[in-house]
Amino acid sequence: MKFASQKVAYWFFASAMLLFVLQLVYGFIMGFAHVGLDVLHQWIPFNTARAVHTNLLVFWLLLGFMGAAYFIIPEEADQELWSPKLAYIQLIAFLAVGVTALAGYHFNVWEGRKFLEIPRPLDYLVVIDVLAFLLNIGMTMLKGKRHTTTSMVLYMGLLFAGLLYLPGMIYFDNQTMDSFYRWWVVHLWVEGVWELIMGGILCYLLIKLTGVDREVVEKWLYIIVGLTFLSGILGTGHHYYYIGAPRYWLIVGGIFSALEPLAFLGMAIYALAMAKKGGRKHPNKIALTWSLGCSIMACVGAGFLGIAHTIPQVNMYTHGTLVTAMHGHLAFWGAYAMIVLAIMAYAMPLLTGRKLWDSPVATWAFWTSNIGMSFMTGAFAVAGITQVNLERRMGFDFLAVQHEIEMHFIGLLLAASLFTIGILLFIWNFIRHGLPTDEALGADIESSPAEARS
Repeated sequence: MKFASQKVAYWFFASAMLLFVLQLVYGFIMGFAHVGLDVLHQWIPFNTARAVHTNLLVFWLLLGFMGAAYFIIPEEADQELWSPKLAYIQLIAFLAVGVTALAGYHFNVWEGRKFLEIPRPLDYLVVIDVLAFLLNIGMTMLKGKRHTTTSMVLYMGLLFAGLLYLPGMIYFDNQTMDSFYRWWVVHLWVEGVWELIMGGILCYLLIKLTGVDREVVEKWLYIIVGLTFLSGILGTGHHYYYIGAPRYWLIVGGIFSALEPLAFLGMAIYALAMAKKGGRKHPNKIALTWSLGCSIMACVGAGFLGIAHTIPQVNMYTHGTLVTAMHGHLAFWGAYAMIVLAIMAYAMPLLTGRKLWDSPVATWAFWTSNIGMSFMTGAFAVAGITQVNLERRMGFDFLAVQHEIEMHFIGLLLAASLFTIGILLFIWNFIRHGLPTDEALGADIESSPAEARS
């Protein structure tokens, strides 16, 4: 750790892990409901559990991105964080707004708009909180002694994420218009600017972990940014197929959705090429493993599985089915959750001075979580394809089809259990690092492998 203010990142990471565990709890509530064990329905109906589950995903990932920025930007700018106090206030405020929103869902206080359920008054508080975050990061960069492509891409991704939240706050009394602009938030976040954030964090990690020259790595980052904007923006069209938008979106959405996997394929090639090219043997191998795993799983989940059901002729049958859940789970895990866990795996030894990267717990956490998620994706795929054939093609009743696919959710719950074990192992390793210390400031983190194993 180079700057004392980087310690702020720890509390964002810790908060993210807490919300991640809570997200898993609500995932299990829905999983058990799918096999007929909806024993909590009186207190937590399925629609409430789903809203909480998806919103917790957004909350903890945003906390992870903010923590990553607070760790990366001071080092990239060669400047202490502009206001650590503002960062702590912003964290507490963000958690307060998030907890209030989640509690409100249990009392049916929400907007009723999928993925944007947060009540309108809380929207304004979120905007203020994000503006405080962007101000803090922006001033740090402005006062910094250097300006890098990595920090600029990361900051632009965070800035555009804030700006693209605004269209979701506009009120429309027309369902088509509301859906049209709602996807400006949902799609352009996860398949647009969040990719810039992912690219910025991945670039930083590859520079640190592989030893490849910054100039070489950042040239690749320009390519990733170009592919993201080329495909991601017009790829929004695959959400406009059947909501009442003009028919030309069938063509636009189909073509540019087919190009979207190129950005993720580019990320995978980018990461693997940099790892192979780099001659540096960094002792924190688990952070590099998470970084490479992120690029590969993102390519499969967000890229390949995305195009598999966004072609108009296929999407006509798969839209709104468990096939979407198949794509969504692996895409979010591979592209965004794994990059947050990667920066945590890299940052924690630097923040605390404890070198636990060579721990078997860290290795098991990676493999069990990824194997579990792969099996979950497979279970969603089988259940989704069965649902499409029985419900959309053969015309069976929705509830009758749900009964027929219950057996697949038993497999899903088993896979989710394995995934959860992996996440709990990661969190246990996170806790073992302890709290950030001043002694870690300027410590030689790349000591001998023997010391790293101690």
